[in-house]
Amino acid sequence: MTPHLTPALVLGILFLYFAMLVGVAWLTGRNVGNDGFFLANRKVPWYIVAYGMIGTSISGVTFISLPGAVGLSEGVNRGFGYFQMVLGYLVGYFFIATVLMPLYYRLKLTSIYGYLEQRFGPVSYKTGAAYFMLSRTLGSAARMFLSAAVLFAFVFKPLGVPFWLTVILMLALIYAYTFRGGLKTIIWTDVIMTTFFLVAVVWTVVSISQALDIGIGELWGNIANSKYGQVFYFDNFLGDPNHFVKQFISGAFIAFVMTGLDQDLMQKNLACINIKAAQKNMLVFCIYLVLVNIAFLTLGALLYIYADNVGLALPERTDHLYPQIAFFHLDTIAGIFFILGLVASTYSSADSALTALTTSFCVDFLGFEKEKLGTDPMQDEAAVLREQEQIESSQKKKRMYVHLGFSFAYVLIILLLNAFNNNAVISLIFQLAGYTYGPLLGLYLFGLFTKLKVRDKWVLPISILAPVLTYVFAQNPWFDVGFLTILINGLFTFLGLWAISDGPAEATPNPHE
Repeated sequence: MTPHLTPALVLGILFLYFAMLVGVAWLTGRNVGNDGFFLANRKVPWYIVAYGMIGTSISGVTFISLPGAVGLSEGVNRGFGYFQMVLGYLVGYFFIATVLMPLYYRLKLTSIYGYLEQRFGPVSYKTGAAYFMLSRTLGSAARMFLSAAVLFAFVFKPLGVPFWLTVILMLALIYAYTFRGGLKTIIWTDVIMTTFFLVAVVWTVVSISQALDIGIGELWGNIANSKYGQVFYFDNFLGDPNHFVKQFISGAFIAFVMTGLDQDLMQKNLACINIKAAQKNMLVFCIYLVLVNIAFLTLGALLYIYADNVGLALPERTDHLYPQIAFFHLDTIAGIFFILGLVASTYSSADSALTALTTSFCVDFLGFEKEKLGTDPMQDEAAVLREQEQIESSQKKKRMYVHLGFSFAYVLIILLLNAFNNNAVISLIFQLAGYTYGPLLGLYLFGLFTKLKVRDKWVLPISILAPVLTYVFAQNPWFDVGFLTILINGLFTFLGLWAISDGPAEATPNPHE
């Protein structure tokens, strides 16, 4: 680290940062019931949701892995190739805003997987919710692993703190400021976190530009003329995972699945007051997303140009290039902003995922919304109120235990990833997404674009078989599927559902009504 950026200073900054988050949690988490915890009472301004969603969608993976991937000589996301996928995202978000969100609002859903119960039946409903929980738990834990590994290597290890304790401390802090307020707290803490990591990126870009004596107006010219500036890849469709068609189509379906079929991000959209506000949120979020990803890719190119200019030996893991330059080559302020940006981007993704997992388990598996008051007509108003308070109190205790349970699951997965992972985390997460979100893609596409009903009891076996077939297909030597696994997986699921279909459904919810 720079002489002034000591581990003790970093810990002091982190302490102040989390004290601020706990203060926000205290202000927003008082007297929060289930509706406030799950959907923030559906009263959040759309522009607040749009801004906070940047942090949820970006995460620590984009903050570190995406800039690191820019300099790869082979493999996915080299150069500016990831921007091809960002363009595909826009198609996916358009479909979400015009088809999925109207459907969710019309059905007045808390958990979006309630649609599967109405469309197919209880097994499909549980299958969809279970795949979300599996996908989100693995994905969020992988994102946290990246940040935990960096913080451990550069901050906690020099202080003699073991990795397992570093992970427990990180999860304990998330639990401390989310277990009461849930989404009502997270939406406002995400605004703070998004601001921090955006400032970190801008400050680092400016700092490197000054170190290289490059004016801001000359940045694009220098990047375009370097070996890191290629945006579009049109050669070798079969063998190159960066090929435009693969990246663009994958981006569209990844956005559709990892946002539109993801309880985490859709839960925030459902917190808007109505569908029009939610659609405005999605439109503005798309603009933010493009600009933010351009900023991260620019940062990545500058990191490698800087390393080339000063003769810096590249780290074995590309994920460590950004922290290495921020800590050892830039000024103290850049290092501080890096720490705050890393923690903010990680926590803005992980905290909302933890709340979404808690919501899905409580609503989809514990049946919170189906737990009704007694129907005794002789009960007076006071008795009904007491019963309602008892139900709310009981559910609150269960909700806190579920929240704690998922926190422990995060710890276990992160420790396993630390023991066995050797790949860039951004690739790992999208590989996981392709196999675990694929069945959700198939279920929703079949429900939205056909009027067929299925034999519900066979949905779970089909949803297990599809990822297995996808894995077998992906091992072929003649076609590098890249991120297309999610589409192939969804197609296998769709065909399996077609095979177990049994005539037209009696009533299919119409998202345009």
